[in-house]
Amino acid sequence: MKLKKVKIKNFRGYNDEVEIEFGNLTAFVGKNDIGKSTVLEVLDIFFNEGKGVIKLDKEDINKQALAENNNEIVISVCFEELPTTIIIDSTNETTLQSEFLLNSCNQLEIIKRYPNAGKEKVFVKANHPTNDDCKDLLQKTNKELQKIIKDNSIFCSDQTKNAVMRAAIWETCTDLQLSEIEIDVTKGETKSIWEKLQNYLPLYTLFQSDRKNSDGDSEVQDPLKEAVKQILSDNQIKQKFSEISAEVEKKLKDVSDRTLDKIREMNPEIASTLNPVIPSAESLKWAEVFKSVSISSDEDIPINKRGSGVKRLILLNFFRAEAERIKAEKNNPSIIYAIEEPETSQHTEYQKKLISAFLSLSETQNVQVIITTHSAVLVKELKFEHLRLISSRSNSKMVEKVLPNQLPYPSLNEVNYLAFAEITEEYHNELYGYIVSEGELQNFKSGKKNIKYLREIKGGSIITEQIILTEYIRNQIHHPENKQNARFTNEQLKESIELMRAFIQTMIKR
Repeated sequence: MKLKKVKIKNFRGYNDEVEIEFGNLTAFVGKNDIGKSTVLEVLDIFFNEGKGVIKLDKEDINKQALAENNNEIVISVCFEELPTTIIIDSTNETTLQSEFLLNSCNQLEIIKRYPNAGKEKVFVKANHPTNDDCKDLLQKTNKELQKIIKDNSIFCSDQTKNAVMRAAIWETCTDLQLSEIEIDVTKGETKSIWEKLQNYLPLYTLFQSDRKNSDGDSEVQDPLKEAVKQILSDNQIKQKFSEISAEVEKKLKDVSDRTLDKIREMNPEIASTLNPVIPSAESLKWAEVFKSVSISSDEDIPINKRGSGVKRLILLNFFRAEAERIKAEKNNPSIIYAIEEPETSQHTEYQKKLISAFLSLSETQNVQVIITTHSAVLVKELKFEHLRLISSRSNSKMVEKVLPNQLPYPSLNEVNYLAFAEITEEYHNELYGYIVSEGELQNFKSGKKNIKYLREIKGGSIITEQIILTEYIRNQIHHPENKQNARFTNEQLKESIELMRAFIQTMIKR
């Protein structure tokens, strides 16, 4: 299955329902504390049900909703690229389509409701039969379905299989009266539906931006130490260690018994006070045997002595390797990597290599990648289809795939301006170039204050001109060799960009 869409309601800063679409790689951008990490944590709660990184609690309920006596958090997730067949009744194969378990967009939509941030109730939103003659068939037992078939003289090729009987009943119904309804899949006969559907869901694994990477963190000291713990927890390994312990215990007892026999020959009284103490297999600390495992550089420098960027890079890839191992062991059909701020502590070149690796990873079959970022460098390595801008308007969250812009064409410089308030000469050039290309430069200059600019001309002469701030900045950007004028400040660059953005907006409205 592939994650297509998530809907969030009443969770933290998300009050009104917000709908977010996902692709193979989805990057969330926006200002600090705008709700980027929230999206990744919502998915962790949905997929891992409190056994992942995030635990749901009452503080997660949106405060405005709570004030309105609405204490129910709702998380809906839609999937596409669905399995061709599924098993929801014992071992009987069927399809989501034939069971009318897809919504009106032909997606599997699973809704989880958390009353007062408590135990979730699970529903499937489906375009489902509502005709009294053939509704609620998924809730029927085998005997109940057989009775419907008998009472209505319906032909059915196999009355031992619920899926076959449901299909026969629906086929004879002249008007199914399909309508989108929520089917509770956590009670009665439908309980098995959710239990079986979970086997088809993607594995979701979250790597947080504030993940520990201090020298005291065991994972940073060495990912192999963490791997040792996981390896030693394997039941087959435990069995082998148990057999070794039993053999060692047997030989130790033999040695101690022979020793005590010799002591009895010399002093029976002392021998009677002695007993061999042999630790049980369960109490043995096998991890200590492998405590020296390590990954070191060519100079034998351990990981915990490397720079924070290197440590995080190793952790990040340990996270990837472990996610793939878990996916293989659990036989999950697909996997979603969610990574907060992968650029943290990384040099610009490493940031580019990381995003290149994520792009390649997202092109792998049955793999999706979700990231949040504050890095303009990462954004410029992506395509517009990857980006989701999160903003807040009138106390409501907005998550937009088609980015709002002043320019009438996609601009990654504008994305970085909107998401991170990044003020760059590159964006200034882009805005200025657009105004010129539209023949609007004279209109833009009209009514604006002029400042003095010293221009160098051929032969070394200098002339004084009166030009607007935007032209002053543009001239300095394109003629850095001219040292006659004071360099523009970042505040002036910001002022000029905002002036051009405001003017372009008036152009669009005309």
